[in-house]
Amino acid sequence: MKNSLGPAATLLGDRIRRARLELGLSQEAIAALAGMHVTNFGKIERGHANPSLLTIVRIAAALGTDVATLAQDITQEHLPQGVRVLSAHDYLSERDRRVPRPR
Repeated sequence: MKNSLGPAATLLGDRIRRARLELGLSQEAIAALAGMHVTNFGKIERGHANPSLLTIVRIAAALGTDVATLAQDITQEHLPQGVRVLSAHDYLSERDRRVPRPR
């Protein structure tokens, strides 16, 4: 099944899975420690769910790591195909180019 959430969700899930396996714990154990249902945890590990920040923090805490470690180097390039994000810098540059500033 194709993952419509894209590479970001897959990469996050892979990192969560690796951290769990390094601890030698089951999905059930980490899900219980994070206070969530194992089915939802499994979906996150497979990259088939888009967890909230609170959920990611809970999982990171259960794994004994931090969100930054799990999300390191996940950037806009990891968004699903067809999703485009305009940076604030690009927006301001384009706005300034179109609307001359008063002198």
